[in-house]
Amino acid sequence: MFRSIPGSRRNVTMQQRIRRARAQDIDILVEIIRTSFRGVADRLGLTPENCPKHPSNCTTQWVRGGRDRGVVYFILEEEGRVSGCVALERVDQKGCYLERLAVLPDRRRRGLGRALVDHVLMQAGRLGADRVGIGIIAAQAELKEWYRTMGFVEGETKEFAHLPFRVTFMSYNIAGGG
Repeated sequence: MFRSIPGSRRNVTMQQRIRRARAQDIDILVEIIRTSFRGVADRLGLTPENCPKHPSNCTTQWVRGGRDRGVVYFILEEEGRVSGCVALERVDQKGCYLERLAVLPDRRRRGLGRALVDHVLMQAGRLGADRVGIGIIAAQAELKEWYRTMGFVEGETKEFAHLPFRVTFMSYNIAGGG
């Protein structure tokens, strides 16, 4: 059973709409993701050379390949303008993965990211998943705390040879509300 996240804006307002992305939205998704992650890449010195798989380097091939594997993208429109996106990937019978949560920089701090996370958690629950996981750059303490406020629990932190940063994994227990 899906439980509402404490303090969340569970319902998208009338000026907001979250819809499933279509094949013709791939270029829009790429632009949202690249633009949204550019600030993090700049702050951490992530480049196509030292971190080619960082979302700031997203390509149409990434999005298309993910869709071909079953990744479902959602687009949030606010006041008739595309403002953000998120992806949901089923990893096994009981688990899903939240990916590519992106809100355009000039649209942040309006609850849009939270609305997208709520939407993914609801969709995962409808699929029968028990948990949703996410991986974030370990050094992003503010982002970690933001996910904690929604009920995500911090798990292990790992180093990967192909990444110039450590990754912290967090998870949300759908049945238990965090």
